[in-house]
Amino acid sequence: MPIDDATLKFANRLADAAGAAIVPHFRKIIPVTDKGAGTALYDPVTEADKGAEAAIRALLKAERPEDGILGEEYGEQKGTSGRTWVIDPVDGTRAFITGNTQWGTLIALNEGGYPVLGILDQPVTKERFIGAGGHASLETDGEKAPLRVRHCHRLADAVLMTTHPWDYFTEVEQARFRQLSAAARMSRFGGDCYAYGLLAMGFVDVVVEARLKAWDIDALIPIVEGAGGIVTDWQGLPCAKGGRVIAAGDKRVHAEALKILS
Repeated sequence: MPIDDATLKFANRLADAAGAAIVPHFRKIIPVTDKGAGTALYDPVTEADKGAEAAIRALLKAERPEDGILGEEYGEQKGTSGRTWVIDPVDGTRAFITGNTQWGTLIALNEGGYPVLGILDQPVTKERFIGAGGHASLETDGEKAPLRVRHCHRLADAVLMTTHPWDYFTEVEQARFRQLSAAARMSRFGGDCYAYGLLAMGFVDVVVEARLKAWDIDALIPIVEGAGGIVTDWQGLPCAKGGRVIAAGDKRVHAEALKILS
């Protein structure tokens, strides 16, 4: 679905506002709250996360009040336009609080329940991945270049990534992931949303995750698909609501991986 220039420019302004709220906190000793307190999973959040989402919501309220919002930190606000902005202000907070740059702000625009525009913004490295209208690009310091996944004929030649090899997988999912990892050429861990950017750039061939929320994946779908890749759940079905996700640059590798995961 084509995205008009005004909407694309506005989405970039949302990313700018989020970055301005985040960067002053990076590599600083700041308070970290565990949203998962009382559960087995550590789920950190900082003022960077909250401030970035608040900045995005303020712009949306002022200029697109008819649009809905779904954000990780402040929940859902229904709209009347049929459009919903899906926000993860800092995807990769664990990386953020450990001084790693493999995190980003995710901003998606959904229409009809599917993301038609996606931005992955890394404001420290000044990299902005944009997917819209069936195309994807990377903007760095004002320079814009198209993104394209690489050809990879078979899983045995593929580079596989996941954020963590066991924290986000059940025991059954871990077993399937280990089988997939054994079949691939190489596996790398970490990355969060940034792994999908690397896939769109042609450096990674497969990204596999589980337990994702809509705000973890929606912005990344137009980027990967716009670069020529494919994003589905582990059954090969749409995954805009999150859950178990596999993204691949080559449909042949995607098909091989699905046979193991499903």
